[in-house]
Amino acid sequence: MLSVTTAIFVKMAEDEQPSLLEFPCDFPLKIIGIQQPGYAQAILGVVQQHAPEYDGSTMEMRPSSKGKYLSLTCTIRAQSRAQLDALYQALCDHPLVVKVL
Repeated sequence: MLSVTTAIFVKMAEDEQPSLLEFPCDFPLKIIGIQQPGYAQAILGVVQQHAPEYDGSTMEMRPSSKGKYLSLTCTIRAQSRAQLDALYQALCDHPLVVKVL
């Protein structure tokens, strides 16, 4: 399921609507998933597939109040709208991910 934020990045024909972002730009992604061993490493792998220059040591982690979920914030240097589209799709398709903002 795509969130409202993700909907902004749904691919459209280039002549339909220009991007609201100017590339390259720093772009924060908040990825929420069920806290379990290997979750952060798995998400880091997905992020680095699409943004190889991303430094995993900058990933911010915040557990939910009851500890069931873990929120990860990764700020990548986005090069294009297509890169963001592909990354959002890969994260949304990951079985450990509940929501991407």
